[in-house]
Amino acid sequence: MKQKRNPFFYIGGAISGLMVALILLGFVWTPYSTTAMDASAKCQRPGLAHLLGTDQFGRDIFSRILEGAGTSFLIAVCVVVIGCVFGILIGSLCGYYGGIPDLILTRICDSITAFPAILLALVIISVVGGGTYNIILALGVLFIPSFARIVRGEFARCRNLNYIKSAKLMGVGDFRIMFRHILPNTLPVLLPAVTIGFNNAVLSEASMSFLGIGIQPPQASLGSMLSESQTYLNSAPWYALSVGGAIVVLILGFSLLSEGLQQTSRRQ
Repeated sequence: MKQKRNPFFYIGGAISGLMVALILLGFVWTPYSTTAMDASAKCQRPGLAHLLGTDQFGRDIFSRILEGAGTSFLIAVCVVVIGCVFGILIGSLCGYYGGIPDLILTRICDSITAFPAILLALVIISVVGGGTYNIILALGVLFIPSFARIVRGEFARCRNLNYIKSAKLMGVGDFRIMFRHILPNTLPVLLPAVTIGFNNAVLSEASMSFLGIGIQPPQASLGSMLSESQTYLNSAPWYALSVGGAIVVLILGFSLLSEGLQQTSRRQ
């Protein structure tokens, strides 16, 4: 039987790959300095000199989007790594052993996920202060429960399967069973959750920067740039459209990729 194609996976992968390539390019090269101001070139329309125009300080918008997208990308990756690593550890232990520790940790995760993550992050950042490291720490901790619940459910489902019982009878240790036999089987469910978590992390960081408690100037951030562009919607609409478009394309690519991964896992 001929396998059906997965357009979401290919389209999402192409968009995400292009965005990641541009972000990596922005780490080593930008057409203009992202902090240098030029009063004679402020609010210029998009053209050959400035592909996406300039902002109110004469800074090249395309260069700043590359830097801002790179900042959001790094924060999102770090947040997902923290949430995924600790979520896997907590979820695997709770799902495999169960008992009172499972009950306590599950209730803690439920309590955290009962509130919107962005609101909790705003509270934490308002207390400990802004900055890249504080944002990563706050969002990373808040993303742990979502990964932990997914992994816990899969481990609880797999621990009573026949091949796991056979491994126990053969004397295989618990940790080898957990991370060699069960964990690989959670990847079809975990990988889409990682891409969704990446999108949520990007949106959370942009939201905090938009409100002024995230990444602080002069460091570029998509959220803070979008906030600045509101003042110039009539005189320089390309500013908001360029920054908003970058956020939409970045989120769209990983959303389609997540949908493609989910469809692939359902077919297996």
